Amino acid sequence: MTNEVFRITWPGGGGGEGEGEGDHRKVLVRIYGQGVEVFFDRADEVRTFECMSRHGQGPRLLGRFPNGRIEEFINARTLSAADLRDAEISSLIAKKLREFHDLDMPGPKNVSLWQRLRRWLEEARGRCSPEEARQFSLEKLGDEIAMLDIALSGVDQRVGFCHNDLQYGNIMIYEETRQVTLIDYEYASFNPVAFDIANHFCEMSADYHSATPHVLDFTKYPGIDEQRRFVQTYLSSSGENPSDAEVEHLLGLIAKYSLASHIFWGLWGIISGHVNKNIDFEYQEYARQRFDQYWKTKDQTLGSKSN
Repeated sequence: MTNEVFRITWPGGGGGEGEGEGDHRKVLVRIYGQGVEVFFDRADEVRTFECMSRHGQGPRLLGRFPNGRIEEFINARTLSAADLRDAEISSLIAKKLREFHDLDMPGPKNVSLWQRLRRWLEEARGRCSPEEARQFSLEKLGDEIAMLDIALSGVDQRVGFCHNDLQYGNIMIYEETRQVTLIDYEYASFNPVAFDIANHFCEMSADYHSATPHVLDFTKYPGIDEQRRFVQTYLSSSGENPSDAEVEHLLGLIAKYSLASHIFWGLWGIISGHVNKNIDFEYQEYARQRFDQYWKTKDQTLGSKSN
């Protein structure tokens, strides 16, 4: 919802009359969206893209120009909202996400979540009218972020290189090999892995290809059995046999980080509504739903045990 992407196709050079689609060469051209610099540093994102390519993750970078780049075209299928609920595909995602989190990426391994939330809150406050700020209770969010930071930063947890935007449109599957790959690393950074998984679970409430793409259905948030299967697969994909206590510990953290995810994407929605004027998406309504879910689930969620 921040970039324009085009598939460019041209003849492969054989020139035969029977040359079909499979004989053509293809690349993907990505035009960067306007205003995205408030969310991430484009130079950092390009460096991440290049490093991911060297790790054999995602498409190769083929070229750059001032407001975009040319990428290798991946001949795979982008997942749908329904795919996230498919048991086989969900298992593949869990294994790939563990592999992603284990990547040895260059640079500091510092958690970015809390600093990013505070920066986005200031950005939202600077762009909102007083009425908007009241509507979204922005005056309360600084304390909420601080509370979550304190509650979660002292907990025993694993930090890894996280995608931070694991919605179905950023996951592709090769039908022949049943392998998945993660794409679009604009928001990627080091974070608690529980945040990344919580974010993915929250995305199961969305269908960005429906008639109302901004509307979230939180009744579709995975139940505890579905969560447990995902976490069990995630932890065991390293070759270890996780204990029940390890599984429950991570599940508890994921529940709490779902609150941070709601604030994260709620602030994103507010800011996007001001900087992405030409995109047909109800950003403000999307933000309202994320914040409503935060306040609705906060007390019960923070009562769950994670240590």
